[in-house]
Amino acid sequence: MLTQSAQAGFWLLIFATPVALYVAYTDLRSMRIPNLAVLALLAVYAVVGALSLPLSVWAWSWLHFVVVLIVGFVLSLTGGFGAGDAKFAAAMAPFVALGDLRLFLVLLSAVIIAAFIAHRALRAIPAIPRATPGWQSWQRKEFPFGLALGPALIFYLGLASLYGS
Repeated sequence: MLTQSAQAGFWLLIFATPVALYVAYTDLRSMRIPNLAVLALLAVYAVVGALSLPLSVWAWSWLHFVVVLIVGFVLSLTGGFGAGDAKFAAAMAPFVALGDLRLFLVLLSAVIIAAFIAHRALRAIPAIPRATPGWQSWQRKEFPFGLALGPALIFYLGLASLYGS
């Protein structure tokens, strides 16, 4: 039988996965993360989180959103991070339990490295850009960070649904 936190992780995983995959796709295609995707992820947490988490945990986790939004905004101003990436990272923040922060940062680091290597390797294969004409991430020097953010959230929620947080 799943623990309450594992059940919450499962339900959050089910509803957040399509949004996270959409973000990875749109960032690859157009180097943009739509505001609608950010709002959709926040709506998933607002509804599914409220139904599956203890009220105090759910309510306090909104502070994660505020903190990451401020940090992301500062990083965006310095050019170290895109505005869409900052907004999506902030929308992801409530999903991550504070006790899991170290685990999530290690997971995110591994996914960033893997996504970067995969992106650069695929872009170097001429057939891939030909098969996806007009995809901006193949031509631009910037890395589509949504390609790492979305899967990192999926992997984290998958682990949370298996082991609880």
